[in-house]
Amino acid sequence: MLLALKNWLSANEPEPADPLYEFKLSGDNKYLELAIDKYNHDLYHFLLTQSDSELAKDICQKTWLTVVEKRQAYHTSQAPKAFLFKLARNALIDELRKQNRLAYIEHPEQQLSVPAEHTVKSHQSLYDAILLLPLQQREAISLQLEGFSLQQIASITDAPQETIKTRLRYARTALKHVLGEDDE
Repeated sequence: MLLALKNWLSANEPEPADPLYEFKLSGDNKYLELAIDKYNHDLYHFLLTQSDSELAKDICQKTWLTVVEKRQAYHTSQAPKAFLFKLARNALIDELRKQNRLAYIEHPEQQLSVPAEHTVKSHQSLYDAILLLPLQQREAISLQLEGFSLQQIASITDAPQETIKTRLRYARTALKHVLGEDDE
């Protein structure tokens, strides 16, 4: 009976707008669970566009461990989702450096060259085309597709807004080339 009453009371509590902030203040795992439920799918999807599925799972897990270990580092000045994506991005870059798989393009004006067989249309065509982009362009377009503003993308990637605009422009141009002009 007591357990049923406890479950009923906890079910009637309103969900906090910012579970990471509540976790920072209280350290209560229920807020961490709420944050994981709310943001984990988007975080994993972003990481999947930047790496393979195993690495995306590992980095996702490392990101949540970092949240637990450094919960006091969270600031409410940025959106919780942006904070998580920045942690994940930094963890991914560290891991790619360890594996010697990090290859940033020095000249963002370089265009993507795509073989003709990649112009095949399917439900996966946009996702496949994004995976063909250089890392910095792929990162910028993936973050924009996740709903982040230019300012948030700049904050997550530690790059100026004008640089982000350039990366997005080159990414869109390359995607139009791969998918054809009709698929905007």
